[in-house]
Amino acid sequence: MNFFERQQRVRRMSVRLVALFVLAVIAIVVAVDLAVLIAFNAFSSGLGNVVGIVIVTSLITLTAISLAAAFRMLGLRGGGGKVARELGGVAVPPDTTDPQLRRLRNVVEEIAIASGTPVPEVYVLPQEDGINAFAAGWDSSSAAVAVTRGTLERLNRDELQGVIAHEFSHVVNGDMRLNIRLMGLLYGILFLAVIGRTLTQFGIIGGGRRDEKSSGNPLAVIGIALLVTGGVGVLAGRLIKASVSRQREYLADASAVQFTRQPSGIAGALKKIAGLEAGSNLKNPRREEVGHMLFGAGAGAFASWFATHPPLVDRIKVLDPSFDANQLTGLRRQWATHPPSGLEEDLSLGLIERNGAAARRDAAAPAARPTLPEPSATVPVPEATLVGSVGAPGAQSYAQAGAILDEIPADVLERAHSPATVVPLLLGLLMADEPAARDNQRAALAAHGPAVADAAAGEAAALARLHPLLRLPLAEVALPALRALPASDKQAALRQVFDLIHADGRISGYEYCLSRLVYRELDASLNPRSAWRGDRRTIAGSRDAVALLYAVLAQYGNPEEARAGVAFQAGMARVLPRVSLRYVPPPQGVVALESAWPSLIGLTPEDKRELVAGALAVISADGVTTLTELELLRTVCALLECPVPLELAAPVPRG
Repeated sequence: MNFFERQQRVRRMSVRLVALFVLAVIAIVVAVDLAVLIAFNAFSSGLGNVVGIVIVTSLITLTAISLAAAFRMLGLRGGGGKVARELGGVAVPPDTTDPQLRRLRNVVEEIAIASGTPVPEVYVLPQEDGINAFAAGWDSSSAAVAVTRGTLERLNRDELQGVIAHEFSHVVNGDMRLNIRLMGLLYGILFLAVIGRTLTQFGIIGGGRRDEKSSGNPLAVIGIALLVTGGVGVLAGRLIKASVSRQREYLADASAVQFTRQPSGIAGALKKIAGLEAGSNLKNPRREEVGHMLFGAGAGAFASWFATHPPLVDRIKVLDPSFDANQLTGLRRQWATHPPSGLEEDLSLGLIERNGAAARRDAAAPAARPTLPEPSATVPVPEATLVGSVGAPGAQSYAQAGAILDEIPADVLERAHSPATVVPLLLGLLMADEPAARDNQRAALAAHGPAVADAAAGEAAALARLHPLLRLPLAEVALPALRALPASDKQAALRQVFDLIHADGRISGYEYCLSRLVYRELDASLNPRSAWRGDRRTIAGSRDAVALLYAVLAQYGNPEEARAGVAFQAGMARVLPRVSLRYVPPPQGVVALESAWPSLIGLTPEDKRELVAGALAVISADGVTTLTELELLRTVCALLECPVPLELAAPVPRG
């Protein structure tokens, strides 16, 4: 099952989720109507009164459920970070020096860069001893990855990689959007139980004051009915969560293994959950609400039809067929007196050095460590390879991500991680190579203050020799520090980026890609919003947007208009063979894409697959795909929420 098929599957599951929710609401409305009719003895008062009471009661119940669900959705606009903070999560600073937290951030950054997704916010749940993690958010720009303190303390680096890769599978494949929708919808059902509890208490107390008998008090009867229906709603919610969660956990486990090529990592994490007393349990009372998005079950075991996760032993056996469940007895006995320490295991495995510094990523196999290709290199990219790789990074991507982070100088990474220096760094990345153009850019930045202009110019000089393929990954690493800025500083950064890229009178593909990614991340941070949208656009209905995208790609890769026209027609013939359009070079160049994104992002998964295939046909029409063209295509795909992993850049093995 490739990325687009999984996206389509998630879309169908979303429809099923809404259908199940509607059925549950109908059942609850009927139950509340009956309770009210019985409480007010309305059956003996005539058909007209019965109909009137049913209509009024149904409207009130539906309104209460709808408002509660809408309120919860509104509260979740902040994305994954909001969910993590509700569970007591504490953000991990991008420039942290704590060994455990630095290890966590390094793993998250490597996997994000390898998979072609923005580096998400990272949180730790410091009060939780169990081993658990989750990814939450509406899309990759609002995503957050959270792990418990037990995860940091008990798992070694390989096991942590497996858990984080599992969570990134949920980020990449759209599972987390389904999860957060589920939180919002089910809150309306659970809200009835709260109302029922309140009415019951009020009704019983009030009734006792009047006649010492609560049984005749309608409020108490209605409250009890709402408690019962709310309980039914809880059970229905668990069934719904179980129906959309269990199989996805197997898929995410398999994706993590494909990514890291280390089944022992994620299997080791699951064994520690099974062998430690704390397991994967959470203490937070909100664990029920987020149970379906956790790496492991957040509470005690439910009956199998209510369980949101497959049995631990089954998950382990899929990853390690030789595993014997009887081994857990020995592990429990051993860990009861000597709990595992992730950092100590890292030391014994050679993953860190005695001074706490990370060991070289290629220490185990230096000859196989990938290195960066020459900027002028070309790469063959068959359509099947591109489509099959979207959202499905492999071990080669992970190895290359490590190589990329190793190639970026340590002091540059330090500035990218610091909110105090991240804006000048990004401005320096955007400054032109030509002296005249750079002078114009510096003058434009001087309007924001001489210090800003000087700092950006200094960064530009320091980054001048940075390999072209390191620039976008460096920007992606810097995005968390950018999101951590106060709102006023984020707005100022947006204005500075805008003025800089327009200062020299032209915007290159590289400048556009970087500035567009920065804008998307800052806009999502400044204007959080839910993404409950239906992907209902088609390529045929978005013909002009598709043509504009292909015209920009053709113009970017072919200076000669005739060759650009051939490339444009190759893409159009691939996705819209019956449509005849003449190639027209976009006067605005790559900036013209701004008008196309709303239509393109809203395409259905199957049409996005065709769109990506057509884009590849455009850039490879001349028989050559340069790394520069491939990087532009990867950025376009990232903006379309179809992340292309690094492995397509085909690194050359060192040896």
